[in-house]
Amino acid sequence: MSIMDFNVKKLAADAGTFLSRAVQFTEEKLGQAEKTELDAHLENLLSKAECTKQWTEKMMRQTEVLLQPNPNARIEEFVYEKLDRKAPTRINNQELLGQYMIDAGNDFGPGTAYGNALIKCGETQKRIGTADRELVQTAAINFLTPLRNFIEGDYKTITKERKLLQNKRLDLDAAKTRLKKAKIAETRALQLNSTQPEGDNIMVNLSYMLNLLHVKWLKSEQELRITQSEFDRQAEITRLLLEGISSTHAHHLRCLNDFVEAQMTYYAQCYQYMLDLQKQLGSFPSVFVSNNSQSSTTSMSNISTSSSGITTSLLPSTSGTAITPAIGDLKESSGNRKARVLYDYDAANSTELSLLADEVITVYSIVGMDSDWLMGERGNQKGKVPITYLELLN
Repeated sequence: MSIMDFNVKKLAADAGTFLSRAVQFTEEKLGQAEKTELDAHLENLLSKAECTKQWTEKMMRQTEVLLQPNPNARIEEFVYEKLDRKAPTRINNQELLGQYMIDAGNDFGPGTAYGNALIKCGETQKRIGTADRELVQTAAINFLTPLRNFIEGDYKTITKERKLLQNKRLDLDAAKTRLKKAKIAETRALQLNSTQPEGDNIMVNLSYMLNLLHVKWLKSEQELRITQSEFDRQAEITRLLLEGISSTHAHHLRCLNDFVEAQMTYYAQCYQYMLDLQKQLGSFPSVFVSNNSQSSTTSMSNISTSSSGITTSLLPSTSGTAITPAIGDLKESSGNRKARVLYDYDAANSTELSLLADEVITVYSIVGMDSDWLMGERGNQKGKVPITYLELLN
């Protein structure tokens, strides 16, 4: 029974406090009550914390969009994170494109120029996909996680203490208002007493009222001292937390440097992968024939240099493709030339010659041979070689 009485009294006290705060807040909004202003330093700290929170949220959301453009995938990752479970590994766009290219190249034939180029491009795309996955993981650990920890941890604590400070301020202002009203009531009672009304009963009642108002005034003063002390204590706690925002900025700066370094590594890897791919693919045809068999030329210069001097790139010859003069002269003549191998080639059958990148072989043309091929010799070995894998030397 005593526990129940205690709970009822506590509930009644809490309800009274809440009502007092509500009345004070309403009167402040209506301009009917005074409001205790926070000191300028604390106001600046509160503004700085709010600004930090807003921009951190915006940067965090946009970084998530940058690293994972698919909104459905982001929602799925969010759900797994809240369930404290690891999200399933998902193939990214670069890896998927790379796999499609490799499958297409194998279907068209790895021995053909187009099929081999597709395989090379596919392998590069998969490497870029792996680098992108590493970027996402590094950015999530070194950049996104610290930002999220601030929003969900430090700033929540600041918000909680700031709300407590607001409540303590309302209690303080309500106590000031009650003390002010008690003083006014006591002053009016003293004025009535000074008029010396007739009758003993009236004097007794007036004296009793004065004593009651004086007790109420003393009680209001005591309450004001308590609320002022609690407000000052809460303001100090809030100030100490808010001053930690500067340390948060310093920590986020280190995280930002880690994010920039991760991006730099990613883009450097992508550049190197594409540079290697470009070297493997070599040059492509720049002159095409339209559907009505009338030639229309487009200028596309691709000059390759080597340690032995200026070389002429061999271009693949397909239906409707013009052949470079160097290849045309070689095919029309019965002589042979030296050529440098651009990249590795595995012979598809016994009539072809396997090649190693950067080796120099002898090439020549045979009447009736397919325009995409030349005969190649390396010592006692001989066989057909694709012209797209060669660079004719001057």
